[in-house]
Amino acid sequence: MTRVTNMKLIPALCMGLFASYASASGFQLIEQNASGLGNAYAGSAAVAENASTIFYNPAGMTQLQDREISGGLVAVGTSFKFSDNGSRTGSLAGNGGDGGGWGFVPNAYMSWAMNKDLYLGVGFGAPFGLKTEYSNPWAGAAQSTLFDIKTYNVNPSIAYRVNQAFSIGGGLNWQRMTADYGRQVGVASVFALSPLKLNLEGDSWGWNVGGLFTLSPATKVGVSYRSAVSYDLTGNINVTGPNAGLNTLGTSAAKASVKLPDTLILSGTHQLNNKWQMLGDLSWTGWSSIPKIDVIRTSGAGTGTTAQTLDTDFQDTWRVAIGANYQYTDAVKLKFGIAYDQTPVKGAATRLVSLPDNDRTWFSAGAQWTPSKGSTLDFGVSYLYLKDATIDNNQTNVDPTKNRGRVTGTYNDSAWLLGVQYSMAF
Repeated sequence: MTRVTNMKLIPALCMGLFASYASASGFQLIEQNASGLGNAYAGSAAVAENASTIFYNPAGMTQLQDREISGGLVAVGTSFKFSDNGSRTGSLAGNGGDGGGWGFVPNAYMSWAMNKDLYLGVGFGAPFGLKTEYSNPWAGAAQSTLFDIKTYNVNPSIAYRVNQAFSIGGGLNWQRMTADYGRQVGVASVFALSPLKLNLEGDSWGWNVGGLFTLSPATKVGVSYRSAVSYDLTGNINVTGPNAGLNTLGTSAAKASVKLPDTLILSGTHQLNNKWQMLGDLSWTGWSSIPKIDVIRTSGAGTGTTAQTLDTDFQDTWRVAIGANYQYTDAVKLKFGIAYDQTPVKGAATRLVSLPDNDRTWFSAGAQWTPSKGSTLDFGVSYLYLKDATIDNNQTNVDPTKNRGRVTGTYNDSAWLLGVQYSMAF
């Protein structure tokens, strides 16, 4: 019991500033360092420029100094603005203001060489996260007023240099997930006055592996895979409002199962000359692991019944990124990148007000400053342009307590990412 309790304390202590906001497609957070932000994370599994390679490709530790530490923070600012186009939501109305906001994604890594070929490391991060929150008045309040997902990941890792051309690495991932969801019970006036809140949490394990190939002194290729992570979440549904009977009927313990997707990354870097380096990335995410999420009541009169189903109907996605580094001076490197990131949302009918996601294009730039040997400071900024996302989510039902209305309209979405990272080798 003590060991389990201590494991739960690790992310709470290390990630105390964490607030989750989706920035990659779906609710994936690829911002597990700030040093790659300026390149739109092109070359992520091959670059191995600091200890954050533990997340992207643990085999990259063999490219590091004997001992390295790296830590950073990425600020994520999202904007989700809804324009109505004929929603039918009963007594509910309004555009909900801006469903986005600012949050922070921290990271920390340590690696050390046991000998010239064997490396150990550990990483702390938050690979998935999402927050949307709407203000009153909001026509879609019976579908969602708040959706807040956080994950905390602890990733002990090992890497081995097989020879000068090939290294391999892997790790275990202990992960914790919390989910807070809020909405009004329904669109009719009596139900629209009754807020429902769902809180779920759970722990799980996953794994990751990677390989790094040095094709020549100028060219590296990296491949890495992170497993899916399956959760059995438990928590409570609470209904509060003017109707005591509805409060009692709607309040219960609850559970849900969700399988966060696996990811595969293929990356490359090539040093053109002493000034320019090119980087590339192709990644796949198995979002079809979440076709829907059923929330099941586990106490009260409704034990065993489905309280709500989130019909996500996600599809697998691809992401492609290219980048370049320019060595401006011995101490300053400039970074550039662009990426295209597919959404797992198939279309307007399955787009959720809690996740008004769409395809996005990244425009990124950054700078790396090395003030002294073994000490590096990275800065990065990205603007994410998202196509306007249409929504026509129909959750009407003959049962008035399950009538959550039909939200029809368009989302104007965008995001900014600002990051800083400090790395030290000794």
